[in-house]
Amino acid sequence: MNPDKQKPGEKYVQGEWRQDSVPAQKRLVSYSLYDLKFSCDSFFVKISSYSKVNYGADSCMASGHWAEYIKGTYTQRQDTLHLKGEFCNADGSYKDEKGCFRSGDYEEYFKVKQKTDSLIQFASTSNVIPINAHLIKRTSCTPKPL
Repeated sequence: MNPDKQKPGEKYVQGEWRQDSVPAQKRLVSYSLYDLKFSCDSFFVKISSYSKVNYGADSCMASGHWAEYIKGTYTQRQDTLHLKGEFCNADGSYKDEKGCFRSGDYEEYFKVKQKTDSLIQFASTSNVIPINAHLIKRTSCTPKPL
């Protein structure tokens, strides 16, 4: 049975978070910066990627800068945040598999450390560079019907 309303999610993460830089980014061949939005038990992520090397069609890579979007729901168990969703377009609509970059399912686990009320570190289990995100806008959860 699917619930008829959103779950409240984790209070400390509600809002919009942004990663401004990664360590030594000027020396890296490629890197990604994250914008994360948490609303109740849902998330929306924009991954802005930068590369000095052209890995594919320039119409997709836009001269070394492109963005990917993901939406879904999350759960937290102890210090681990589990994001599960799918790649989508910027407006949240379904992404065609024939488009640029990744499509379909997305699943990631992050070890979370709340450094301060406005700084959280998300350490991915599949990436060595942690996401140090600062709070842009705090929101509170008002569960919506599904």
